[in-house]
Amino acid sequence: MQLYQKVWIVAICIAALVLQSSTYFNEKLESVNYEQSLFSEYFKNLRKKGIQEYDGEEIFRAKLASNSYSQKILLDGNRDNAQIGTENATIVMLVRNWELDSALESMRSLEDRFNKKYRYPWTFLNDVPFDPEFIEATSLMASGATEYGLIPKDDWERPSFINETKFEQSLKEMIESNVLYGESRSYRNMCRFNSGFFFRQELMKKYDYYFRVEPNVEYYCDFEYDPFKIMRLNGKKYSFVIALHEYEETIPTLYDTTMDFFEENPQYLHPNNSKFFLTDTSMMANHAIKVDVPNDYNLCHFWSNFEIGDLNFFRSESYLKYFEYLNQAGGFYYERWGDAPVHTLAAALMLDKSEIHYFEDLGYFHGPFGNCPSSNGIRLQKRCMCDYSDESVIDISSHSCLPRWWKTGGKTFLKDKGVL
Repeated sequence: MQLYQKVWIVAICIAALVLQSSTYFNEKLESVNYEQSLFSEYFKNLRKKGIQEYDGEEIFRAKLASNSYSQKILLDGNRDNAQIGTENATIVMLVRNWELDSALESMRSLEDRFNKKYRYPWTFLNDVPFDPEFIEATSLMASGATEYGLIPKDDWERPSFINETKFEQSLKEMIESNVLYGESRSYRNMCRFNSGFFFRQELMKKYDYYFRVEPNVEYYCDFEYDPFKIMRLNGKKYSFVIALHEYEETIPTLYDTTMDFFEENPQYLHPNNSKFFLTDTSMMANHAIKVDVPNDYNLCHFWSNFEIGDLNFFRSESYLKYFEYLNQAGGFYYERWGDAPVHTLAAALMLDKSEIHYFEDLGYFHGPFGNCPSSNGIRLQKRCMCDYSDESVIDISSHSCLPRWWKTGGKTFLKDKGVL
């Protein structure tokens, strides 16, 4: 074959390859254009229907692997929420509709750390009706049953016997003095309610024990036991995780009013009470804070945003008469008496010191303070997510009253009943 013939054959082959490639790319381009036109038409039709009206069951879903756009999968009517825990108890939260996100955070934390194993019921209380969104979201977050109670006006609002002129003057003075929540009317209603009415609500009457939970709190550690069972088996009536000093300007006459009550009703003062916890002012290493008060009270109290207690203690004749005495004195409004010192004074003076318990191993945070188990072994065993040396852990600060409680009630651990 001549050279020119070979060159001609090669040229023909190259031309054929170029033509084939051109055809391929044209077809590919047409395919891409076709796909783009399909997507364009699809999204144009989607916009006509309106993105906000998207129906995952009628419109082709780009995300085939799930029904995440469908609202119909949220509610599961067959979910088992039957109680597993053996105690007659409830978890109670006083909360407002606008606090939903904070309430869910607290619920998620407690459910994960404790209640998903026991499914104790939740009781929600509010001075206005709960809205449907709140009820739906909290019902789905709870592992157990949920109930929603509307607080009667007489249990929440300022009593008619309060002198309005004196009350308004008190508000003015506390605002000028920058007293915490000194300007708040609703905060005073809340403190009075938690002092004397939460346990009287219709939804609470069927229970023996309660676990108080507030919005926007966190539980650092796993609960390896049922605290309600601990309370019953060991005869405990009141328990806490944080003890600290109260603001003196909020309760200038609370202790004296309490002492007046017991002077008139000495039969309610327990012979083995914890009064020393309330009056001890001895200097202690790392806890040498000085309190300036006109009486014997050192301002120590149990922080009531975490408390587990026996409802029958609050229903007792002694406590009801004590609360009514305080109520008539008007200090919830003329001053700013908190439910925490009220609960503390009642428990410390009416109960045997052995009936009050400190849950050392239940890590907890309510801004700005927290409790974290001091034992590294406990923190590891209970999967605690906290640092004992953190500045938020109040037990290592001078503001903690826990060492004074140890001096009064003793540092004890509930392992004798075989339930830990």
